Amino acid sequence: MNQVSRKPFILSRAIYPLSLSLLVACSTIGTRTTSINKEMMPATQFDLSHWKITVPLDLDNDGKIDEVSVEDIQNYAHPDFFYLDENGGMVFVAPNKAITTANSSNTRSELRQMIRGANKKIKTNYAGNNFALAAHPLSIRYGAIGGKMQATLKVDHVALRAKQPDTPAAYSVVVGQIHATKDKELIAKNLGFGWGNEPIKIYYKKWPNHEKGSVFWNYERNLPKDDPNRTDITHPVWGNTWDNAAEPGDSGIALGEEFSYTINVHKNTMYLTFSAEGKDDVKYSINLATNVDAYGNVDKHDHRLGYTADSHYFKAGAYNQCSTKEESGTTWYAGCLGTGDWKTDKKNGDYTQVTFSQLTLSPAEAPTQ
Repeated sequence: MNQVSRKPFILSRAIYPLSLSLLVACSTIGTRTTSINKEMMPATQFDLSHWKITVPLDLDNDGKIDEVSVEDIQNYAHPDFFYLDENGGMVFVAPNKAITTANSSNTRSELRQMIRGANKKIKTNYAGNNFALAAHPLSIRYGAIGGKMQATLKVDHVALRAKQPDTPAAYSVVVGQIHATKDKELIAKNLGFGWGNEPIKIYYKKWPNHEKGSVFWNYERNLPKDDPNRTDITHPVWGNTWDNAAEPGDSGIALGEEFSYTINVHKNTMYLTFSAEGKDDVKYSINLATNVDAYGNVDKHDHRLGYTADSHYFKAGAYNQCSTKEESGTTWYAGCLGTGDWKTDKKNGDYTQVTFSQLTLSPAEAPTQ
């Protein structure tokens, strides 16, 4: 698997000098073509040869959220939702109210790992385009055994208004995750895999009246959607977890403050490292092929083989958790405000924005002591 990393900004500026700053390129989604400034394109600063992106738009009016392929993302930006800022950072923006993917009520501007690169002969959900754990009985068929994603980012903004502010997901955004592929055929075999759950989602949450926000990560038990035990187990990093309304103070992370994460899935174990200037590194490890949790305890409610037989892929960007869906007593539906008109929603603060200064994919590495 090729390494994906940020290209040096100064070098890229030399390749695209100021005299070309007005150069306009064509970007096509579906049947609609738009003109954009080439210096806004994230692929001029970041190697996106193994990523596609989902953006909160339906420009071809097919009733589905727009996806930009590996091939097309090399010449793509959107001035509102996916672009380079003046410092060369890769910006992801997702309003509270916009078109969503079929199985979610949350909007996103988010990359999806594509191990196949631009080779469309390998379908998106095929083994060759995803990674497996070493314990997978057919791991040899996969594009990789495990993998590593490293990111440095800052959260610029999270949604400000929610009708159900005590809902855990309110005012939060997911900035990185591993997703398992939903597989109807695997579900039909009744082995307990193929549900499309997430062994990790990395969150940032900041209440509107707080000075700082919190970073934490969730592990989702690998169970069917209708199983009451299929819940997210929350692990603190800096500040509080998602259901704690207290001000995190100095232990938290402010908007605009950079932090880094590394997700390294080596063989069967997921090794996590979180770093930020002025704070101690926070590390976790969890064997994803068992039901032993990140603290070394057996979780009797989880699948005893964890995510052993699932297919996996990395995601990164802004997955807005402030859903406009409203439902009392739930984890997810905070009834966040939004009109669907971007200018109005931006003015009202009804959106989330995340800027990455570094994003790297590489093969899994054995952990160092």
